[in-house]
Amino acid sequence: MTLDFALRATEILLAIAFLQQSAEHISGSHTARLLFIPRATLAVALLTGLHSQWVLLALCVHSIFVLHRFQGPYNGGSDRMGLLILYCLCLSRWLPAGLLSQATFGYLGIQVILSYFISGQVKIVNPEWRSGRALADVFSFSAYPVAEKLRRMANWPRLLWGASWVVMLFEVLFPLSFLNATVLSAALVLAAMFHLANAWLFGLNRFLWFWIASYPSLIWLQSRIIEGG
Repeated sequence: MTLDFALRATEILLAIAFLQQSAEHISGSHTARLLFIPRATLAVALLTGLHSQWVLLALCVHSIFVLHRFQGPYNGGSDRMGLLILYCLCLSRWLPAGLLSQATFGYLGIQVILSYFISGQVKIVNPEWRSGRALADVFSFSAYPVAEKLRRMANWPRLLWGASWVVMLFEVLFPLSFLNATVLSAALVLAAMFHLANAWLFGLNRFLWFWIASYPSLIWLQSRIIEGG
């Protein structure tokens, strides 16, 4: 995968993620519409690919107003990932073609790897995650819109214990997927399915789109490392 192709794929996926995010606010208050209609408009412009360098810069400037309005990334991890992708994309487009541009985009890929590994490492040292209790509590007490039928899964401790260990091991071992392009592709499919399940079960749909938007950086970085080796 070439750098230009990876950058363009990331722009398209990020634009979709920003459109989905903006749609949640445009139907809200007048203030929210004033803030997110411009983001949606810029996202559409980014989809077209015309003057994407300037569109990305405009999105970066606009992100400052969003951060000021909510006193930081208001939706936690998904918004932080969205901003990380945006800023790395913008720098890669504006920096001179060559090592600096590649290093900036590669930095995004490294951060995505760490996002999975650190998430798994935090879980695996937690006795409640190792026992399956943490996942049971998510279904029992979570404020997320879990359907009542799904809440009954909290009464299936063996299933939740197994699911907890599958998630933890996948996240901790995710960096090993870089050893092989086919393994990486399989790992990204599994990761996307994991985020899709979270979107369906808990309404965490922003994680799905923003993390998928980061995947071209992983595919490009892995191919770059193999070529360099």
